[in-house]
Amino acid sequence: MASAREEILARIRAAKGAAPDPVVRNYQRRRSTSDVLDLLEERVADYKAIVHRVSAAEIPERIATCLVQRGAKTMAVPADVPPEWLTSGVTWLSDEGSLAVSELDRVDGVLTGCAVAIAETGTIVLDSGPAQGRRMLTLVPDYHLCVVHADQVVVSVPEAIARLGPERPLTFVSGPSATSDIELDRVEGVHGPRTLEVLVVG
Repeated sequence: MASAREEILARIRAAKGAAPDPVVRNYQRRRSTSDVLDLLEERVADYKAIVHRVSAAEIPERIATCLVQRGAKTMAVPADVPPEWLTSGVTWLSDEGSLAVSELDRVDGVLTGCAVAIAETGTIVLDSGPAQGRRMLTLVPDYHLCVVHADQVVVSVPEAIARLGPERPLTFVSGPSATSDIELDRVEGVHGPRTLEVLVVG
């Protein structure tokens, strides 16, 4: 049996020939653009998300305005969001991993930061790092308000991947959750929030 097996494997090796040279993956890892924040705004808006450009000092006021305009009264937040984001007139539910799905389903929305944002694709990436919370926190509520700082914005996907740890739970968000069936009927809110609102700080 051993000799028959060796003979078969030898025939396979002979038929295959020499191993090919490794594929050279010399794609661009960095790209430039005239204004990375303008590009991010444009691409995020292309996905039917709401985008605002604000300064760092304007963050609390703009958060308050967004929530008033939406009529949001109860919001979930990661436990480590900056305290100045927690404006008055809203009930804030701080999540330290204890909020149940049923509780998150009853809030008006969630407020988070992000790990990185990709300008070319209009994608926001969450990795459960600072001011982001658990993945469930941003997938259950119907509204997601996300703060993106200028130093978190990169041009391309390879640049974003280089900043992210492979051991972390990554969520890539390109606009509100949406899907379509075989007839191309678009349905929003199937896998996450129906509404994404982004504050680009810078």
